[in-house]
Amino acid sequence: MPKEKEKDYEGNELIDRLPKHLKQFIKPQNYTDYSPIDQAVWRYVMKRLVNYLKTVAHESYLDGLEKTGISLESIPSMYGMNRILKDIGWAAVAVDGFIPPNAFMEFQAYKVLVIASDIRQLENIQYTPAPDIIHESAGHAPIIANPDYAEYLRRLGAIGSKAILSKHDIDLYEGIRKLSILKEAKGTPQTQIDAAEAHILDLQNQKVDLSEMAKIKNLQWWTVEYGLIGDIANPKIYGAGLLSSIGESTLCFEEKVKKIPFSIDAIYQDFDVTQPQPQLYVTPDFSYLMQILEEFSNTLSLRKGGSRGLQRLIDSQMVGTIELSTGLQVSGKFTRAILNEDQKVVYFETKGPTALAFRDKELIGHGVEYHQNGFSSPLGKLKNINLAIENMGPVDLKAYNFYDGKWLSFEFESGIKVDGLNVTGIRNIQGKLMLIQLKDCTVSYKDEVLFSPEFGMYDMVVGKDIISAYAGPADNNSFPNLYHESETKTVKVKTTESTKALEKLYQKLSDYRNDKTSDESLLTDIFETCISKHSNEWLLLLELFEISKDESLTADILKQLDRIKSTQPHLISLIDDGLKLF
Repeated sequence: MPKEKEKDYEGNELIDRLPKHLKQFIKPQNYTDYSPIDQAVWRYVMKRLVNYLKTVAHESYLDGLEKTGISLESIPSMYGMNRILKDIGWAAVAVDGFIPPNAFMEFQAYKVLVIASDIRQLENIQYTPAPDIIHESAGHAPIIANPDYAEYLRRLGAIGSKAILSKHDIDLYEGIRKLSILKEAKGTPQTQIDAAEAHILDLQNQKVDLSEMAKIKNLQWWTVEYGLIGDIANPKIYGAGLLSSIGESTLCFEEKVKKIPFSIDAIYQDFDVTQPQPQLYVTPDFSYLMQILEEFSNTLSLRKGGSRGLQRLIDSQMVGTIELSTGLQVSGKFTRAILNEDQKVVYFETKGPTALAFRDKELIGHGVEYHQNGFSSPLGKLKNINLAIENMGPVDLKAYNFYDGKWLSFEFESGIKVDGLNVTGIRNIQGKLMLIQLKDCTVSYKDEVLFSPEFGMYDMVVGKDIISAYAGPADNNSFPNLYHESETKTVKVKTTESTKALEKLYQKLSDYRNDKTSDESLLTDIFETCISKHSNEWLLLLELFEISKDESLTADILKQLDRIKSTQPHLISLIDDGLKLF
């Protein structure tokens, strides 16, 4: 078993209980890496958002900002947030951008917010497709202070972490992760961004059946990320994507954005992370979200099992679990199923490391080290007696030699035959057999030998039906390397000398603001350096305008801002709104 990496992050009771396969994604926040420009971006976005959102966001938002310890003046530290979040039963961890869909959902199920600790570049101040600390901490965290919403988020995570993926889901995840990284990496050639966008568009245009995870992602998108709440004619914002976007928090109320009553139909509505949303769903209240989630959950393999659920696991090519009618759980990468004429599973196989469990706890001696080469077993009733082994009473078990040390020879209704020496058996808490271990065993079906004595001991599960099928292992400790981190890493752009000089100007301004000195000549020096060395730097000018009390200097600042607006029209709303704010 691989050695667990040394912890380089601040833990707490909620974070420490996370399974190993999730802890691999946690990164240190490295607060000192935030530049003075990053802090200015945070201040601008947060002040502008909160000033606007106080009239259009759900009432929980502003209360939640205070409860979660998020300041408008500086980027929050994860340590400080966690000290306050623990009072509402949640925690937060830093990660490197997008993480695999099931992992993201599983963190949510453990009541841990996943926060991408990077912050958007100044060029992407209105919106970024990449998850960043503004979106995660200022968008998601405040709303979880509402107990009804927090329970929906947790429950969505618990269900979503069990949703079965497809290969298409993984390809799309990798594509979106790459695009978000390229867009946030200053200086990325436009040709690379165009190629990444084209790849995603190609994936989105492929005609594939929506997987369970794709439906969960749609549900998450139209509620947690882009949800509206209340009266459909005058709704409020609660989705983090809207709460953290200067542009879309305003755009969403325009008539051209269609407002649709929230229903289970939202699971079929795809979305494009690179474009503003053309429609949004409005839920009457948070409790209704839970109602729809429960309705949707009843359609998943988690609750239905059967051959369809097993086939979804086979198609996913990822670790999943089936639970049998005896309660025994088999976790691994499923590769084969044999069905009878009624489309019921009569035999299954896994390949590679496999673990057996009961009630989400691995059976002693039946982990991935013992079952490292895969696992297989027949299912169903025995031939001629129309009875499953699990339903046999003591008289039946004795009649068919289901006792330790007895030679067994029986045939299932499917035609699968089993011959071998019964070594031992494992029973569930009701006393029913769950597993039989056989020596010198041969398992055959028609002309095919499915298992032969030279393979070693044969562990045959006892079960009539597959009652549940879901992504991931039954016992979280069975597969410590369940998720593999993406090979596409966040790009750390080297800071140029010009940017370093600009950062010094922002830092001087920050020091001036915090020290509350009255030497306005420093502000004049910053202004003159800005227009001579960084003539298109609009945010620094807004910060100067906010602080300065010199009418002559503020007049010069306004002239410079007007010049920037005339040459860069896309900055007009950012500058004008900033002036109104300050």
